[in-house]
Amino acid sequence: MAPRPLLRLLGALLLATVLAGAAAAQDKVLRYAFPIAETNFDPAQISDLYSRTIAGAIFEAPLEFEYLARPARLRPNTAAAMPEVSEDFRRFTIRIRPGILFADDPAFGGKPRELTAADYVYSIKRHFDPRWKSPNYTPFADVGVLGLMELRQRALAGKKPFDYDTEVAGLRALDRYTFEFRLARPAPNFLNNLALASINGAVAREVVERYGDKVGEHPVGTGAFRLAQWKRSSRIVLERNPGYREVRYDENPPADDAHLQAIAARFRGRKLPMIDRVEVSIIEEQQPRWLAFLNAEQDLLENVPAEFVNLAAPNGRLAPNLAKRGIGMHRYARSDIAVTYFGMEHPVVGGYTPEKVALRRAIALAVDVEREIRLVRRGQAVPAQSIVGPYTSGYDAGFKSEMSEYNPAKAKALLDLHGYVDRDGDGWRERPDGSPLVLEYATQPDQQSRQLSELWQRNMQAIGLRIEFRPAKWPENLKASRAGKLMMWGVGWTSADPDGLSNYMILGYGPDKGKNNVARFDLPAFDALYERASALPDGPERDALMADAKRLLIAYMPYKVHVHRIWTDLWHPWVQGYYRIPFAGLFWKYIDIDPAGANRGAR
Repeated sequence: MAPRPLLRLLGALLLATVLAGAAAAQDKVLRYAFPIAETNFDPAQISDLYSRTIAGAIFEAPLEFEYLARPARLRPNTAAAMPEVSEDFRRFTIRIRPGILFADDPAFGGKPRELTAADYVYSIKRHFDPRWKSPNYTPFADVGVLGLMELRQRALAGKKPFDYDTEVAGLRALDRYTFEFRLARPAPNFLNNLALASINGAVAREVVERYGDKVGEHPVGTGAFRLAQWKRSSRIVLERNPGYREVRYDENPPADDAHLQAIAARFRGRKLPMIDRVEVSIIEEQQPRWLAFLNAEQDLLENVPAEFVNLAAPNGRLAPNLAKRGIGMHRYARSDIAVTYFGMEHPVVGGYTPEKVALRRAIALAVDVEREIRLVRRGQAVPAQSIVGPYTSGYDAGFKSEMSEYNPAKAKALLDLHGYVDRDGDGWRERPDGSPLVLEYATQPDQQSRQLSELWQRNMQAIGLRIEFRPAKWPENLKASRAGKLMMWGVGWTSADPDGLSNYMILGYGPDKGKNNVARFDLPAFDALYERASALPDGPERDALMADAKRLLIAYMPYKVHVHRIWTDLWHPWVQGYYRIPFAGLFWKYIDIDPAGANRGAR
């Protein structure tokens, strides 16, 4: 028999071997951070980018945009094939793939729950239920899905619960796996709506009925991940959905892009998702987020904070010290806009009379966008000429307008002409009726927001306008915005698909006030152009209508569109297969993590 010391040594060696094996087989975890807190994860209630990001990993729409395709290309997701579309673009028939299961949840009583066509019918109807105050029903209301608005109006008029069991002509399940839309108006781009998982992903009725008003805390979908932990405004953990169906990596990037071709070849045939867990921290201050990445506490830094971008990528090239560590970089223009909106129903800055229009235009003319790009955004943006973002229909790179003009002298002249003058000699302009004129700007307590506020202060002081700032957490500002309580607020807006009309021009569409139309702009001439354009396929005629609509928004200035942003993403070498393409949606299920490499970083 071996001596006791030798037995202890052998035991220690055995334990070390076991632990080493466990470490080698440990979960593949992606760690990164949001700069803004989430709100909830119910597709019927979400209106912010970060909540949509989480929901997009949990829920699934019938279609999706290919991960590496350029230009954007739709493909079936839960659908068995691409939908059948009538020649007049008013009837769309979708067949769902049999055998897809929701993630396990107590709402299902311990039984597997298959996704059916009725789930999509129910989920889309939820946007029309007044109970949920959904900001997301407009894409279906705009095209006149037959019967849905009438169902909503009956619930509003009778103050009764929304009747989900009443069948409407425009949205019906034809059998267990097939459903159809029938529209009052042609909608050539309607299929884009069926690729937005965070909005139109399938939700099970049993889950909604079990959790009620707290359903946003209990998301249950058919997607690649499910919610494992959630500490509000602090930490979100997703884990691989063990019941996720068999999906293999099969991407087809452009033939002339060697880098993307290499990624596609490396992972082709791999089962998705390739990682086991996603851990998202909420880090609102930019410096801690930057340092967390440098210290390998985060695997990926999405959108390097502007104040550190020259350290990360001087002159647009990855810094040598980061390159030596094997860190990867992707710098790309976003399909987005950064805007300041004016509350069009606010008594100070709202309204359509000449003096109110002049005030908004003067404020916009006094904004030094080039200085904003240079000093605050550190060159990570380009001036915007209209409300339509890059890569979408209606965007014209050659279009120039007053939107990007910086002209304090012209701003002063406009104010003088319309009676906004300093009557009491205190150095600040009053309103035409002599009452005080004080601008109130909602903002957030982060470093970049503070820098933007300082620039706003400087710009407004130069033309004699007093401005005060109202800092609050982003979810609080969002809630106040949806209630129409903000005078001015600066926000970003990102396109979910290539349609510039439904993603950007909708910000001015009157029937969408209080939802996407955060400014609550309401001009019949604009609405008429929007509706005519929505009935046309992409092409010169549609572009011409959108150009006229863009000019109306520039003339009335409900939005001061500042810039289109440029993002620089960084990742550690153990993150594999990462790339971002507009509209391709969530990247999590398409990347891999090398656990051995990740173990070399701080955990």
